[in-house]
Amino acid sequence: QVQVSESGGGLVQAGGSLRLSCTASGRLFSTYIMAWFRQAPGKEREFVAAIRPGTHTAYSDSVKGRFTISRDNARNTVNLQMNFLKLEDAAVYYCAASQYALTSVQQTEVRNFPSWGQGTQVTVSQ
Repeated sequence: QVQVSESGGGLVQAGGSLRLSCTASGRLFSTYIMAWFRQAPGKEREFVAAIRPGTHTAYSDSVKGRFTISRDNARNTVNLQMNFLKLEDAAVYYCAASQYALTSVQQTEVRNFPSWGQGTQVTVSQ
């Protein structure tokens, strides 16, 4: 089982920036598909961004152009740079890892990721 852990959440004003980091265990980290999801109160967990082993990235329409996902295989780390934050970006952000091949659609679905972090809170104020 891959162990996943997030950090970097906090309080930020609308329009500001925040950087989330995630580490995952395992010597095969470079082969994992890594993704960020988020869950706001009363809502389902939703896809935010994903990065594949070859660094190909994907984003939800709601964050495209504002968020950037990247990975550092030497440090088993994936980052989510969030710029121009909006009130609606407030949520608990979860990092997820999959050791298995996923299609571009499957990588946006919660059910296809077996390993999850505990989540980190992002609060956006006016």
